[in-house]
Amino acid sequence: MDTIDTLVLRTLRDWRAAGRRAVLATVVRTWGSSPRPVGAMMALCEDGAVVGSVSGGCIEDDLIARYTQAYGRGAIPAGPPERVRYGVSADEAHRFGLPCGGTLELLLEFDPDARSLDMLVDRLDGGELVLREVDCADGAVQLRAADAPDALRFDGARLTNTLGPGYRMLLIGAGALAQYLATMAIFNGFRVTVCDPRIEHRATWSMPDVPLLTDMPDDVVKDFRPDTHTCILALTHDPKLDDLALLEALESPAFYVGAIGSRRNSAARRARFMQHFDASEATLARLRGPIGLYIGSKTPAEIAVSIMAEVLATKNGVALAPEMDITAAKTQQELSTLPQ
Repeated sequence: MDTIDTLVLRTLRDWRAAGRRAVLATVVRTWGSSPRPVGAMMALCEDGAVVGSVSGGCIEDDLIARYTQAYGRGAIPAGPPERVRYGVSADEAHRFGLPCGGTLELLLEFDPDARSLDMLVDRLDGGELVLREVDCADGAVQLRAADAPDALRFDGARLTNTLGPGYRMLLIGAGALAQYLATMAIFNGFRVTVCDPRIEHRATWSMPDVPLLTDMPDDVVKDFRPDTHTCILALTHDPKLDDLALLEALESPAFYVGAIGSRRNSAARRARFMQHFDASEATLARLRGPIGLYIGSKTPAEIAVSIMAEVLATKNGVALAPEMDITAAKTQQELSTLPQ
């Protein structure tokens, strides 16, 4: 499944390649509360079809009415990009479903060039990080390779947006938990790969669209070339498979590296890494385990929810409350049951 940005750009490319007129809307500024962040995009076709989102729906409806024939009124104009602002007054904020005090500004690009969109989508599909620059005077677009992810920049004259690469998840172990977790990750825009050299576990894998690799996990991690948009999770409970792969992952820029297991197993894993592999405290500080948030999960599906929530929180830079940590929560539970 595409990320929402890639889906927007891919759909827009297809519309333009077919000769259909279209608009690309990007959130370039927000003030106060906003339903969608800076960088959020939507594409709007001349017939009123929409992909992506810049609000909770009311702004999309207004853009459809203004710029398409869906209601027999608007039409997509020709010319350079335009800026439009919503939520300047309290009445307008209420009308467009914006939170109290919320204002957002959009840049609207009319009939973006199909060839440039095609080049951009191809590069994103290839795992590249691409800088897209838009000249607001004439709508000219430049694409170039980016060295690192960066926040959208907009100064009124130029829009600079870093896109891609898509987020990836590597799962070590092809059991039931991996299937639930892969499903959730795909719906959150991750490209998922599973690795399991054990034929008996691969035999029950039922997700044909998810690549299933059979090499040893540490070799797979090396070939995977993890980057800052990669998370790696060991799910086998087997040190022969998990340990070397985790050590490889900890030497990479992956934003999340973790392994399933109890508090005792996690402590034993850390001790092995320090004793047999000379792993440092600094290196092990990046290793998550037990993984997931404390939600009282018991079944594979519930555990997958717990893990996916922690992965997304880490991806989004959210600091979690201490009581959400599994080790802290279970330790506190045990202390509360001790006789007074």
